[in-house]
Amino acid sequence: MFNRKSEEEIREEVEPNLNATASNGEETATGSAPEEAETPGTGNGEGTAGNAAEETKQEEVTEETLEEVQAKLTATAALLKTKEEEATETKNRLLRLQADFDNFRRRNTAEREELATYVTISVVNKFLQILDNFERAEAAAENATDVQSVVDGMAGIQKQFVKTLEDLGVKEIPAQGEKFNPNFHEAVMRGQNPEMEDETIDMVFEKGYQLHDKVVRHSKVRVISNE
Repeated sequence: MFNRKSEEEIREEVEPNLNATASNGEETATGSAPEEAETPGTGNGEGTAGNAAEETKQEEVTEETLEEVQAKLTATAALLKTKEEEATETKNRLLRLQADFDNFRRRNTAEREELATYVTISVVNKFLQILDNFERAEAAAENATDVQSVVDGMAGIQKQFVKTLEDLGVKEIPAQGEKFNPNFHEAVMRGQNPEMEDETIDMVFEKGYQLHDKVVRHSKVRVISNE
């Protein structure tokens, strides 16, 4: 009786522990197995195929970029060539224009010189007639017995000379009794004259002349200054 009772007691004491151990074993068997992490593309063949596709895509993009760069370089080279041709053409045109201008300037200078020569010849011809009359008057004065006739001859030559100047557009600048004008007169002396207003010309030392509106020579005069 002692041994049997003892076995029962032992069994009662051991069974709960066995049951607990069995329960723990089941939990360990069902829940303690480590979970395998799923890595994208790490399956058999999936990772290799994905990498190959990615590399192929990159190669296609690289090839397209190179083609675009090559096309841009070709277009740029063509544009540069066109610009160089245009620059060369412009340079040649400017050189031709410069040559034409130089030729025009030479022709213009030659024409002006030729025109000046013709004008000079025309003016000289007019004064040669006056010179002829001076020579005739000189020859007549040598044998003249009447002084008045010589004076009259000289007066006639003077009138001819003045008429020739007028035909050329040259006329005398009024000065005697006029108000002083620095545009036409040159004051070489100042004097006093109570009968005349200040800045009035009372004496002309050298007559002045103008060609149309241009002064050839200023009149040299004396100007009244009573103050």
